[in-house]
Amino acid sequence: MLIRKETLLESSSQEYSQLLAGVSVDPGVYLMKDAAGKIIYVGKARNLKKRLNSYFNRPEHADTKTAVLVKKIASIETIITATENEALILESTLIKKHRPRYNVILKDDKRYPSLRMDIKSAYPSLTVVRKINRDGALYFGPYTSPPAVYQTLKVINKTFRLRKCKDRMFKVRTRPCLNYQIGSCLGPCCLTVDPERYQEMVREVVLFLKGRTPDLVAKLKQDMHAAAAERQYELAAEIRDKLFAIEKTLEKQIVVMPDFQDRDVIAFSRSPADVIVTILFVRAGHLVGSRNYHFSETLASDAELIGSFIQQFYEQTTHIPDEILVSAAFDGMDVIQEWLTDLKKTKVEVLLPQKGPKVHLIHMAEQNAGNELRQLIEDRMNDQSLLQRLQKQLNLARLPERIECFDNSNISGTQPVSAMVVFEQTRPKKSDYRKYHIKTVSEPDDYATMAEVLKRRYGKGDGSAPFPDLLMVDGGKGQLGIAMSVLEELNLSGRFDVIGIAKKDDIKGETQDKIYKPGRMNPVNLDRDGSLLLFLQRIRDEAHRFVITFHRARRGAAAIRSVLDAIPGVGPKRKQALLKHFGSIKAIRAASLDELSQAPGMNRKTAEMIRSRLSIPLTEDE
Repeated sequence: MLIRKETLLESSSQEYSQLLAGVSVDPGVYLMKDAAGKIIYVGKARNLKKRLNSYFNRPEHADTKTAVLVKKIASIETIITATENEALILESTLIKKHRPRYNVILKDDKRYPSLRMDIKSAYPSLTVVRKINRDGALYFGPYTSPPAVYQTLKVINKTFRLRKCKDRMFKVRTRPCLNYQIGSCLGPCCLTVDPERYQEMVREVVLFLKGRTPDLVAKLKQDMHAAAAERQYELAAEIRDKLFAIEKTLEKQIVVMPDFQDRDVIAFSRSPADVIVTILFVRAGHLVGSRNYHFSETLASDAELIGSFIQQFYEQTTHIPDEILVSAAFDGMDVIQEWLTDLKKTKVEVLLPQKGPKVHLIHMAEQNAGNELRQLIEDRMNDQSLLQRLQKQLNLARLPERIECFDNSNISGTQPVSAMVVFEQTRPKKSDYRKYHIKTVSEPDDYATMAEVLKRRYGKGDGSAPFPDLLMVDGGKGQLGIAMSVLEELNLSGRFDVIGIAKKDDIKGETQDKIYKPGRMNPVNLDRDGSLLLFLQRIRDEAHRFVITFHRARRGAAAIRSVLDAIPGVGPKRKQALLKHFGSIKAIRAASLDELSQAPGMNRKTAEMIRSRLSIPLTEDE
């Protein structure tokens, strides 16, 4: 049973112990709120009273930031739970619900790619995905970056003969593709392939992706010797080549433990403003990878930091090792260990090593975290220096911490679109990117398009906030003049700085892009600091990439509508069913009459009509 109680803290009082005298010594969760009643921190404790007293009864906090954050607490709500395990679960639920500003909140791993294998298929394949579902498939990752996952996939494709085609093409393919011709696929799409032989290959791939490379090497050596003993020399040679490729990969992995066990190693490094948590992945005694996580403005102590990170990380991941090494003990380690054991369905140990090679692993993780933190601080100082130099060189009224840039795209006036990208502290802030379908311009008119978009972005008064420190338009003095006139019309003149960026004119012998400012005839000379021009070009190029991608997607959607909508008997529902079944217009064109007839919602007559209408050459958009 949950028991709730709220304690008000008078900011003028220093006798916090008296105010917290009524707090229970039972396990539970505490919610810290600011003066507006907003939850700013959620924590759990084995002893609520002891934990809360640790915040307010210290003569001074470890750093100024923590002391400032504590002063923001106006009230504390406590929720008593029957057990520590209940407190653990409740804390996780409340953090997900309220996302308090000063908690350690692990970002969703959907932005990191993983490899997915549908083991329910007779002939599974590997696909790159960014979302992990509870669908019975095997997932490997998430990987630290797209290059990492594609490098892994490249090694697998060169070493194993799994099918490469996607499921929708696998169903409709009528002859083996080039991968079969070059010997990198068994061709199960069209040829008879022994399912057991294929599944044996799948098991080898799973061992490889789980980091069980030594086990895989031992198995392949055994298979190779067995094939040679039976005089199956071609098979033995094939296994030998596979073995060489895997051993070459194994050479790049560092052996850090002689016991060949799976374990994760978690350590951190912190400054007054930032925390870096590093996790090392050790598989079969080999260090196979690492990840760094950055957190800022947290009230969490070192112990709370580790516990909260473990809880959130292993809620998202697909693999929990048998052993997790941590660099700091934390309250409720036994509860976390029990929770992880329940998740994995086998025993998991959370250990704070005191001596031996495991301590060396902790030191390695701490060193990685420290290096990452130093690089973060150095990068931040460099970013600040760049913005200060940019402000000085362009004579800006304020430091350009938020920069917005617009670009337009159309083809002969058709499907006109515009887009805005945002950079904060020199980094893209993709959550603030915006796309615009142009509504009032029907002919090629870049000036009119720019005017419409700027009015839509900044024409809502205070509702347009946040405003940029610097607005950049892609174009020369003409686009800059349009921007200034729109801002004057909206009574925003002087609210923020405006510049235009124009490409160099090779015919005129220009050697670099030009930066224009209002009221100035000639472009600003940035020759003395080329990094500033490169930075502005990077923003302009990102805006161009974003708007072109948007425009192509819109043109592609229009092309699909025009091709299918013109066919009698194909309405919206049938069109949607066809695209869902085949995946693309190209796949529909490639399908046979029988395959079209058997598609959901189709009949022979409509299939014949589609085949007739789509018997024209493929276009680039398809």
